[in-house]
Amino acid sequence: MIDPTSARVPSSRPPQATSHASTRYARGAAAASAHTPASAVVPPVRRPLAALFRLLIALAALTGIVLDIAITPDLGRLFSYFTVQTNIVVAVFFAWSAYRAWAARPPISPRISGGVLLYIAITGLVFHLVLTNDTDSFSMTGTPEHNAIRTVSTHLLHTVTPIAAALDWLLLTTPRAFRWRYAAQWLIYPFLYLPFALIRGALLSPGTEGRYPYPFLDVDLHGYAGIALNTVIFSSAFYALALILVAIDQVRPQPRRPENRISPMGIGPLK
Repeated sequence: MIDPTSARVPSSRPPQATSHASTRYARGAAAASAHTPASAVVPPVRRPLAALFRLLIALAALTGIVLDIAITPDLGRLFSYFTVQTNIVVAVFFAWSAYRAWAARPPISPRISGGVLLYIAITGLVFHLVLTNDTDSFSMTGTPEHNAIRTVSTHLLHTVTPIAAALDWLLLTTPRAFRWRYAAQWLIYPFLYLPFALIRGALLSPGTEGRYPYPFLDVDLHGYAGIALNTVIFSSAFYALALILVAIDQVRPQPRRPENRISPMGIGPLK
């Protein structure tokens, strides 16, 4: 006769094992979902309004550059300007971005789009706050305008494209795409522009018109010590501007009109 107390009670471990396996499956499914490309979940959508707006920005930049070329005999001097270089970048970037928006292609990385935004913002702010400020020692208001064509190109390259690029960022992209580390990375191009401008000026003969593209980079006026000080001041201002752009991107509201976005809802950071 078997002692009832010695009988084995059926173990509940198999259900626990099943539950554990189920939990592992759920976690695995969640992890797989987290690594699934958004494009595999959300179908591509064409963004014609965003494409049109970006194409207009590219055309504005290109028009300003072409007008400047038409009335500038010294093309080497023309293409030495930060303004012209950044607007070339703007024309190429927004033309390519317009195509991608029209063709329902993945958006361009915010690391790149943020840099383009910073460069054209620098162009507009330095022009309006420094170069056209009669009270500033770096003012270029004494430089005569050749004709109405120069006036049009100046406004296109220094006012229209910076404002349009800012509107594109604020109205057609989702927030919180910029990362704080991008701010320092975006300064690579402005830092490279400095030695370019100084080396070019050193290679030209003294007294050459436009030897240095901007007064704050003119070694003849300030010496290399003065240029070093100006570099620190402007670099600090540019870095602060980059941080401000990132900060605004972190707190700005979501665009209200999804149909005007350059990428479908739910894809994540858009540019």
